[in-house]
Amino acid sequence: MAVYTEVSDEALDAFLAEYEIGGVVAFRGIAEGVENSTYALKTTQGDFILTLYEKRVDPRDLPWFLGLMEHLARRGIACPLPVAARDGVALRRLCGRHAAVITFLPGVWPRRVRAEHCGPVGAALAALHCAGRDYAPCRANALGPKGWPPLLERVRARADEVRPGLAAELAAALDHILGAWPRGLPRGHIHADLFPDNVFFLDGKVSGLIDFYFAATDLLAYDVAVCLNA
Repeated sequence: MAVYTEVSDEALDAFLAEYEIGGVVAFRGIAEGVENSTYALKTTQGDFILTLYEKRVDPRDLPWFLGLMEHLARRGIACPLPVAARDGVALRRLCGRHAAVITFLPGVWPRRVRAEHCGPVGAALAALHCAGRDYAPCRANALGPKGWPPLLERVRARADEVRPGLAAELAAALDHILGAWPRGLPRGHIHADLFPDNVFFLDGKVSGLIDFYFAATDLLAYDVAVCLNA
């Protein structure tokens, strides 16, 4: 989360006129994150998050992301619920960007992960995997094994500028990983970005899982690996 696209008062008022969530009380940018422009929005009816999707996110994926979040939220997962405008559509346009309003989740992310955080996060991740079983659409993991060779090709020419021989080292490591990549493990919808700053805690319990814009359909173990290496 961050702010790359500024939203004027006039643009915000016109945008919110399409909703039934009350008038603006407070509106401020959220500095954390690196992907999208994110604002904390307080209205006369409550607290929300307004996200403007920047260039990294493929607009064609946005309905899938928002649909998954709605599906999970309706099944009791503590994740943001996309808010539809009066016409029933959650995905809009604002300041030349695709945009959406989602519900606000209370809590704070743990700056220092401790052992007592691990059990609740594991349980929340398992619940997410189970709740996603009947979400029919699938989305390939752009950062899975099929995406790694093209990523390496993009940096190969300059890898040796970092350290002589690094390009060959990376190529050999990738060949080994792809050859050893597990097959036949359970698959499903995964968060794929469950770093500490995407998990909120309140009173020792998980109060929210946020930032589903890397979510995909892949090995469930991939999600566990991301958590362990976060």
